[in-house]
Amino acid sequence: MGILKLRKNKKFSYTPRTYDDKGEGNPFEIKHKFDQYRKTVGPNKGIKGKFIDAFDDYKNNPDHQASKRVLIIIGILVLVFLFIIDFDLSIFLPK
Repeated sequence: MGILKLRKNKKFSYTPRTYDDKGEGNPFEIKHKFDQYRKTVGPNKGIKGKFIDAFDDYKNNPDHQASKRVLIIIGILVLVFLFIIDFDLSIFLPK
């Protein structure tokens, strides 16, 4: 090494693994795959705004089989809750 000669810095051509080749966006930002299609992801809203967005997402869902499945699961959970709190279900039955 020469006394008057400065040392050069090393240069690397590094591109992050998650960086898209198109050059769009920040290469270090991590986003979910489907965030751009959801209404419920985004800035913080009040509870009313969250419910409205969730209901719109549910209403505009093209998969009706999943909608029925969610309703069945909610119904079962309500019945289990009523059983746990020892609610008398006989008031719904005809005499």
